[in-house]
Amino acid sequence: MIKTLSAWMSAGMVLAACQTAPVAGDDGSPINMATMSETVRIMASDEFMGRAPGTEGETKTVDYLITRYTELGLEPGGRNGAWTDVVTMKHSVITDVRTLNVNADGRAIEMAQGRDIEISSANARGVIRVEDAPVVFVGFGVSAPERDWDDFGDIDLKGKVALFLVNDPDFGVAEDHAVSGLFGGRRMTYYGRWAYKFEEAARRGAVAAFVIHETKAAGYGWNVAASSPGENYAVAGNKSKASVDLQGWLHEDMARQWVAQAGYELDDLRTAARTRDFTAFTLGDLRFNADLALSVETVESQNVLGKISGTTRPDETIMLSGHWDAYGIGEPDAQGRVVMPGANDDALGLAGIMEIARNLKAGPAPERTVVFAAWTGEESGLLGSEAYAQDPVYPLETTVANFTLDILQTAGPANDVIQVGEGQSDLEELMAAAAAAQGRTVSPEGLPENGLFYRADHFSLARRGVPVLLIMGIAGGSDLKDGGREAGDAWVKGFIDNRYHNQNDAWDADWDLRGAAQDVELFLDMTRDLANSTEWPELKPTSEFKGLREASAAARK
Repeated sequence: MIKTLSAWMSAGMVLAACQTAPVAGDDGSPINMATMSETVRIMASDEFMGRAPGTEGETKTVDYLITRYTELGLEPGGRNGAWTDVVTMKHSVITDVRTLNVNADGRAIEMAQGRDIEISSANARGVIRVEDAPVVFVGFGVSAPERDWDDFGDIDLKGKVALFLVNDPDFGVAEDHAVSGLFGGRRMTYYGRWAYKFEEAARRGAVAAFVIHETKAAGYGWNVAASSPGENYAVAGNKSKASVDLQGWLHEDMARQWVAQAGYELDDLRTAARTRDFTAFTLGDLRFNADLALSVETVESQNVLGKISGTTRPDETIMLSGHWDAYGIGEPDAQGRVVMPGANDDALGLAGIMEIARNLKAGPAPERTVVFAAWTGEESGLLGSEAYAQDPVYPLETTVANFTLDILQTAGPANDVIQVGEGQSDLEELMAAAAAAQGRTVSPEGLPENGLFYRADHFSLARRGVPVLLIMGIAGGSDLKDGGREAGDAWVKGFIDNRYHNQNDAWDADWDLRGAAQDVELFLDMTRDLANSTEWPELKPTSEFKGLREASAAARK
């Protein structure tokens, strides 16, 4: 029988209150794996209803986190001494598809939501209509002057539909191809991410933007891309970027029909888009039409913030973060389960953050302030961290670093730690030194094409120039002490295939958290070192965001 919420919270308070000093594991680790496991068991229980923003599950989750933060001895980290920072979201759902087609020369291709296209709106209103909008093929949609690459040329996208290829121009090409290595190769750059493509389309005045789905290039199948058809969350009053009226994924089979209707072959267009002299062009007489009804609601959610104030440089901030939200209540699975518990994604990450807080509180107070953020709305598009980045409590120019834990591997100790992203900041060298002190090495992510650097909450800060590091267990298989890389790859595949974003992401008493504890201890060591230093990690010349950090250099002198 499931315990009541008060019983769960009492259990949490006992765990936190009784462990004010580090408790070493059998291997001498300061990270208490039993505490981490119990934290996840509570947060992933049915009592928390899948922790969806704006629901009763959020209320229970936020109350639990505040209780734990309080018992850990943290101070409220929000504005005006509050534990929480309000995040106002616009939630929209397409409720009626009255028209959805493309046509040319009087011949219409009708589309079904979820099967042929995944379409939604971040500019939500009751009715959205698009009539006879020209469709422009923009290739990969990259405008990268530092790489002497511009897919847009002189095309005017105002009132038009932008059709993009997914990933970067050099993804999947042969080594002797002219563009090989120009972007990230297998490692997706920000130019390859769908978010960049939608933002660029909006900046240029497009009314709609669609990315052609390809499983290998996207990093996930159509079932993931179309998992929530018609639904969209956006930060209300978003001041940082414009949005197109309609956005989404276009199934590759449907994309082939679109371009064929205009007299082209998709494979030929993809080949052409991988050349420097490609420029966007209108796809013949192809016109897009949509008449959609939407339900729109305002959702008030909350980020939870705690802190340990710095003793000598309190205005300099190091942030550790994870997200508290999961997917709430879904359709019954084969076992009749409806709760999407989000145990590893990301209750386990938050459990690690709390272990770092416990250890830091047990030692001397840090010279710099350390903030512990539990974000809302990550699964809806990094919304909690994005809202914070738009209006930060702690200035981003004096934020030393952000460390994010989002999914930790549960298959045992590893000989390495997986680095997500490459060539971003000096934190990479600090990570290698900290790993070496543990007797571990740093390995590059095994699935760089998935673009995980752009898919977790740290990115909301990274894109504004803050040095960041992400540990994400699905970035590639670890070199496990028991079974090596093969066993690590098997764990990643098993999680993605069977647990990722569904009812199977549940707490498991048989988890081997020794590897997760290694990664948490790594961030603990790095946080402690930076919190008691005067160093400011810099962005590397290869970072897309170096210029943003340099622009605020005066604030760090």
